[in-house]
Amino acid sequence: MTKTTKTKEQWKKQLDEETYRVAREQGTEAPFSGAYYENKETGTYNCICCNAPLFTSHEKYDSGSGWPSFWQPVSDSSITEIRDVSLGIERVEVRCAECDAHLGHVFEDGPRPTGLRYCINSVCMDFKSEKE
Repeated sequence: MTKTTKTKEQWKKQLDEETYRVAREQGTEAPFSGAYYENKETGTYNCICCNAPLFTSHEKYDSGSGWPSFWQPVSDSSITEIRDVSLGIERVEVRCAECDAHLGHVFEDGPRPTGLRYCINSVCMDFKSEKE
């Protein structure tokens, strides 16, 4: 896989201010505010920065957390996981493997079969409906 790399200025030209803050500066959107939190359509969630496929609606579920949640990514190679202690607690950050965009975090309190909860910011994804 070829990594997508751009300068800070290039990302700022491509992304709106909120998307840049979350995806490129490891921010987060407010819970229950994202466009895809309650999305029930069938399709694929792609990275907003590079369009790489990340998750599908088949693995999406309502975790009650306020963010779109998935029990697994589209493939093991679509994301990277990084230890995050930025809030003084240990968490696992999830990034797009292709462009390094911050997506959210993964927790070990999800449903079967994986037991994982990928808690992903809506602003970091672009949804492609199967109807399209």
